[in-house]
Order: sequence, then C-alpha cells, then structure tokens
Amino acid sequence: MAVWGAPQPAHITFHALYSLQHRGQESAGIAVCGRDGKMERHAAMGLVPNVFDAETLDALDAVYDSAPGSAIGHNRYSTTGSSEQENTQPFVGYTAGGAVALAHNGNIVNAKRLRHELEGDGRVFTSTTDTEVVLQLLARANTEPDALAWTLSQLEGAFSLVFLFSDRVELARDPYGWRPLVLGRFPDGGWVGASETVALDAIGAEFVREVEPGEIVTIDDSGLASRRFDEPVTPAHCVFEHVYFASPASRVFGSTVQLVRERLGERIAEENPVDADLVTPMPDSGRSAATGYARVSGLPYREAIIPNRYVGRTFIKPTTGERAAAVRLKLNVVAEIVEGQRIVVVDDSIVRGTTTRLKMAQLRKAGAKEIHLRISCPPIHHPCYFGVDFPDRKELIATDRTTQEIAALLGVDSVAYLSIEGLHEVVGTPEVPGDHYCDACFSGRYPITIEGELRKDALTKHC
Repeated sequence: MAVWGAPQPAHITFHALYSLQHRGQESAGIAVCGRDGKMERHAAMGLVPNVFDAETLDALDAVYDSAPGSAIGHNRYSTTGSSEQENTQPFVGYTAGGAVALAHNGNIVNAKRLRHELEGDGRVFTSTTDTEVVLQLLARANTEPDALAWTLSQLEGAFSLVFLFSDRVELARDPYGWRPLVLGRFPDGGWVGASETVALDAIGAEFVREVEPGEIVTIDDSGLASRRFDEPVTPAHCVFEHVYFASPASRVFGSTVQLVRERLGERIAEENPVDADLVTPMPDSGRSAATGYARVSGLPYREAIIPNRYVGRTFIKPTTGERAAAVRLKLNVVAEIVEGQRIVVVDDSIVRGTTTRLKMAQLRKAGAKEIHLRISCPPIHHPCYFGVDFPDRKELIATDRTTQEIAALLGVDSVAYLSIEGLHEVVGTPEVPGDHYCDACFSGRYPITIEGELRKDALTKHC
C-alpha cells in the first residue's frame, strides 16, 4: 500500500490497510518519510486496529506538519520467514541515495542464493524474510545507473513492491504479474497504489490502471512516470486470488472477484450435480460460489453455518493449532436447518483439511443426513512458491489421495472438485485469457524453474 501527495497519509494508509486485512493478519506497519529524509516507522504484531491508534497515526503524520505527504503500509501473511516482530514490514534502510522503506507481497524464489551472496560481501541481515534481500540488493546497487531497475532484475518469483523515498514513491511488479497491484488517484490530487481496488474504494480514490508486469511506476512532485525493468512475458496471474485470496468487492486481473466466484459455483454445479435438499456455504469465502451453485442446481440456499465476525480468516493463520482453534470459535452450525437434511456444502478450496474436517463433524453432530462437499477449484496437489502458504506436499490433503479417500478422511458422503478446464474457462476473458493464469498448485506446471526445495524457514539460521 502506498500514498503520495495527500494530507494525513498515515491515516489514509491505515484505512486502506484495514480494508486489506483479509490479505494478512499477522502484523501491520506504516512508514513515512519527510522531505528532510527522516524516516519514521511503526509496525507490530497483530491486526491493523490493534497495531495503530489515533495517537500513533497523528505522530506519523506530524512529519509533514499538515502538508500533503507520503506513506507506505503493509499487512503481513508470512510465506518466507517466521511470524515474528523482526519480520514486520515495511522494512526501512539506508542506501547511498538516502533512506528507503519498502513493502512486499509475494515470494522471491532465489532469495536464499541472493542472501548467501550478500552475506559473502559482508552484509548483515536482521530478519528471516525475503523482503530484506531486496533492501540489501538496493543498497549494494549504488554504482548502477538505475539502482532499482537493476535490483528488480536480479529477483526471481512473485513480487509486488512499493518503495518510499524522501522525494518519491515507486511501485513495481514482477514480469509475470503473479500478485495484483493497482494504481489509483484521489479526486483532489495525490496518488495511491494498492494490492486491490477495494482499498481504493475505502479511501475515496479512483482506479486508474494496473501496474503492468515488469513495470516500475514513479510518483513524485512532477507527476507519474513509467519505465520497464524487464521485457513482457506471458502473464502468470495467481488464480488463487480469484478462488480465495482477494476481496469479493475487488476487481482483480480485470474481473470482479464476486462475479468470478459465482460463476465458479455455477460451473461446479454443472460438472458435479447431486440429489440433495439444500445448499449451504462454508463462510465466508464459500458464499459466492454457493450462490452460483444454488442458482444452477435449483436447490434452496440456506445459511446453516454462521460465522463469528470477530475471528479472522483461518487459512492464513500461521500454525495448524491456531487454525483449528480459530475455526472452533469462528463457525457455528444451525442444527434446525441441517437436521435430517441432505446438504451440499460449497467451499472455495481445501488445503490441509484441518478446518473442513472439524466443521463436517459439527454438521454430523447437528443431524445432517448426508453431506456432499463441492469445491469451486481443482484439488491442490502441489506447493505454491509464489505467495501462498502451502509449500509442503505432505501438508496437502489431496496429495496421493483419491476423492473417495478424501471424503472418508473428512467424514462426508462425497467430495467433488471443479476441473482445471472449468476453472480456466471461468476466469478467462478476452482481455486476460485463461492461459494467462498460474495454476501450478493444481497442475504442477510452474511458469519458472524452481531450484531445489523451498521452505518457509529457508532464510532461518539453524544452529
């Protein structure tokens, strides 16, 4: 998240981060930088409203003494490095060009090799995340004509990055465009960059365009400028953004997420019908697809599983124990709706199966006669190395199991997944064809070569 040329930029960034809380719940941070080059940062573990209060935001905005200013912010969902204070973002450092802060969404697959090279040059790291590798590379690039472009050209993998300098903000996106990054503008001046359009809506900014894959956008007092650091390639947008990650209210990769998810539900109903009495979603991420499933199947749509609004997204909790505890708090079954009924439960995905198994047991206990689970994406068979936290095949419920075996493990009468062909047909548009999406977690077809085993703790020193 980045803001340039707006009054109270820290307050604006706070509201935008709040709207993007679904993308990361482990930590949050905001950095500001005055024209004197003095960088101020506040970041801590926890949700956005717990990390920031009015006093903290006022102190950050005081850097600009009521004048329009700039800020960047970040919500963390860890894919490289542990969920610890040392890995909170934005990161702040100093280069030959002065102070810089940066925030990162994605996963850099050659970070381990780059860090080893940088440590060989005598550079000292204070975190275990791939984002600090970018900062250290930028500090080393002081002899390059375009230090930022050179730095980005060394990276492999997924990265949407925002950089804050004393005199400018820069936004950059990897050549494959794995993660979304959009550009917006305030009606009375000032610019904003964010992971999703829902953040623009939250702060009253108007969508301008996406930052293009392989592009650097610079925003300063003279306006907006663009340059490339890499040549265009066939895009590999993360299809899981449409399946689960993004807000239903956002436009991602040119399509409205809510409508895509409804069409995914329609397609799974066409591909895998079943005799049943009602359709119910697994809240909240399965609701859109369940709406589509009910529409095509003709079955009544009922809310039989009620979410607790004060518990965050369970999939992105960093440990299995936390995910299990969260689902027990988050989801409650309405026994009067499910008792004696044949029910279709629609969910967006099953990754590890921890939360799904617990919830299916609750449905059985409440008296469900039959449970048919319908998943609006294909089975996840392979690790993601580009910004989604399922890197170990042993953790994936679909690894080396048939759908019948998965159904038995989950305690349901049947499980059916959307086909890969159906997924591509739904997400594809004339502007963004289906083959412009990365489906490696389903198919094992990685757009780039992955060298060796990549683990979440790859940058942790094991003594």
